[in-house]
Amino acid sequence: MDETSFRKIITLVILSLLIVLSFFIVKPILISIIVGLILVFIFAPVYDWLNKHIKIKMISMILILFFIIAIIFLPLWFLTPLLIKEAFSIYQSAQNIDFITPIKSVFPSLLALEQFSVEIGNILFSFTTKAINSVVNSLGSIILNFPALLLQITVVLFTFFFVLRDKDKLIEYVRTLLPFSKEVEKKLWKSTSGITSSLIYGQFFIGIIQGLVLGIGLFIFRVPNALFLTVLAMIAGVFPVVGTTIISIPVIIYLFVFGNMIPVLGMVVFAIISSSIDNFLRPMIVSRKTKINSGILLVSMIGGLLFFGVLGLLLGPLVISYLLILLELYRKKTTPHLMIKEPSK
Repeated sequence: MDETSFRKIITLVILSLLIVLSFFIVKPILISIIVGLILVFIFAPVYDWLNKHIKIKMISMILILFFIIAIIFLPLWFLTPLLIKEAFSIYQSAQNIDFITPIKSVFPSLLALEQFSVEIGNILFSFTTKAINSVVNSLGSIILNFPALLLQITVVLFTFFFVLRDKDKLIEYVRTLLPFSKEVEKKLWKSTSGITSSLIYGQFFIGIIQGLVLGIGLFIFRVPNALFLTVLAMIAGVFPVVGTTIISIPVIIYLFVFGNMIPVLGMVVFAIISSSIDNFLRPMIVSRKTKINSGILLVSMIGGLLFFGVLGLLLGPLVISYLLILLELYRKKTTPHLMIKEPSK
């Protein structure tokens, strides 16, 4: 082995070792860094617009930073105690809910056997109480682990500030590291930007709006624990195929069982509006954007949720989407029709 090859091997070993050590150093705050980068992607157009009008970068940065601090801390401060209270209320109510009677009234032949109906009731009771208990524990951990949460939020804000300030330089630096030709690099950058924009604006923003619309109906018709159900509807709205119907249908059945026909009709209207808002709002927000196959999107969201937690709803689809983009570029296909649909010309 000559000296040049030996030096290359040593350099590669040292570089690999430093990358591994850096990963373990960054690992505890990796999710916070990713959140900061996602916020940069969302607020970069706002920053550019403010810069164009104010023409002082630091003032634009401070205004956006204060806005982000407000949207992070205000919900944590005001909503967390209320959500915990409502979650406890639902948990206590679930102990006395008769799951069998409503199902028997809808599917009498299915639950004709008493033993079978009892088993179904026990399964529904166990699922409901465990789900609510999990939510209560998650909300409680926010308060118990607030110092650690505060550190993570600090990392998010610092990442957001410095990346937004130097985003052009960082983008150019990342491009110099990519081992692709200029043509492939351009396609990669365009595809990843398109799919990220489509997921953030088309899937998440619209899903949250759908949940909020259903939540308005919950508050108008005085459905018990409306705030808690609204938050669940906002989360459910993000999922493709499933959507807010997973919240609206049980609520409508609950109101129907208790004979409240006016709220039932009202919630049916709000459920229809919430479900159909995607049809006319999505083309306005993400027209001509790259779209990922709905089946892949749903599977990657569930996998991301199980692996990363709540943030995995976004990270899962992004990771899978970027992988599919790279695979298609590797295959030298300009338009990956099956998994990812390119914007129409």
